[in-house]
Amino acid sequence: MIKLRFSVNRKFRLILGAIIIFIIALSLGATTTYFWTKNKAPQSQAEKNVYIEFLSEVYDKIQKNYWDNLTEEQLDTIFKLGIEKLIGKPTDFKTKTKDDFEKMLVETIKIVKEDKKKEFTTQLANLILTNLKPAGRSALYSMQDKEKLGNRVENINPETDLYGTLGIEKNASPEKLEEAYQNKIAELDSQAELEQVKYAYEVLSDSAQKQKYDKTGVEPTVFANLTRPDILHLYIKKISPTTLDELKQKTEKFDNTAGLNAMILDLRANVGGSIDVLPYLLGPFIGNDQYAYDFFHQGEKTPFKTKLGWLPSLVRYKKLVILIDGQTQSSAEIMASTLKKYNVGVLVGTKTKGWGTIESVINIDQQIDGEEKYAIFLVHSLTLDEGGQPIEGQGVSPTIQINDSDWKNQLFAYFHYEELTKAVEEIWNK
Repeated sequence: MIKLRFSVNRKFRLILGAIIIFIIALSLGATTTYFWTKNKAPQSQAEKNVYIEFLSEVYDKIQKNYWDNLTEEQLDTIFKLGIEKLIGKPTDFKTKTKDDFEKMLVETIKIVKEDKKKEFTTQLANLILTNLKPAGRSALYSMQDKEKLGNRVENINPETDLYGTLGIEKNASPEKLEEAYQNKIAELDSQAELEQVKYAYEVLSDSAQKQKYDKTGVEPTVFANLTRPDILHLYIKKISPTTLDELKQKTEKFDNTAGLNAMILDLRANVGGSIDVLPYLLGPFIGNDQYAYDFFHQGEKTPFKTKLGWLPSLVRYKKLVILIDGQTQSSAEIMASTLKKYNVGVLVGTKTKGWGTIESVINIDQQIDGEEKYAIFLVHSLTLDEGGQPIEGQGVSPTIQINDSDWKNQLFAYFHYEELTKAVEEIWNK
């Protein structure tokens, strides 16, 4: 009996020990699994969601900053169409709320190959932006794109070398500059190349412009010459942060020219540029603190007033003709429209391009990775013409349409000055 009891107790203890060891092992296994999951899952989740977070921020910033007031359903639909375009087939995603949008992204990113997720994400963002109205005006910008935009606004062209155009060294004397210019003019037949040579010479032969170009790479935007002893031709090629100073410098050069009282302000082929300078650039023409133009954003109008007064070097011009054409665009259209509204001069030419949008560069916080950063280039507002209507797609109409058979008589009726009409015709036909 004693032997039997010992055997039973021993077997019980062995079984109990095995159970305890199993429980401990199971617990350790569960704990190990928990810590592995806790340590690994968030990293995996972050890798999975970085694309969704990027696109979700693009969604939010479009909804907040885009000129039109898009509903969630409208924006969802735009993204759905973009996804279907990239994957090449229709989908049955619901598209009514932001939650639907995020579910759509989760399911879509799952089916994209791992090494293609970044490419797909940036392609989708760019596709959505470029298809926002007006089409092709918004986009996903890399840092290189952002830098190029900054150069365009500042009127810097890293690909252009004005000295190289003339074939001279940077420290060449005025005599060498003149000689090189004359030689180039004599040997070139192409009109495009001749224009480039003339432009390079005009910039580098002006000491102030040359100094600015040498120091910053900024090219001039304002050019002035007497087309008649009493008529100044003032050509504004672009509107940049330096345009106002250039306008002042160029017009002051003629302060002592006797009898000068007529101006042809040439805005043809002006691609616009910096909108921030307009309240200052318009002031010299219409006076300080004058209501100039409006922006339209998500149903609201924002008025802008001038921030500068009359410019003494402009007051003398009693006869003013403003030239516009189909390549006049952006902020140059606003300038033309404002001058028309205030009856400052007479607009002559053809209807402007109708590029009436204001774009903003909006940074993205949730980047996909550190290799390349992106920003949103987005149409933020529409500009309105002198009648309160969008310039976009409509343009600004001239007071006198130069294609009319009697445009000369119409212009003569304003100023009764035949030489001004002749000068306008010569400049238009160049």
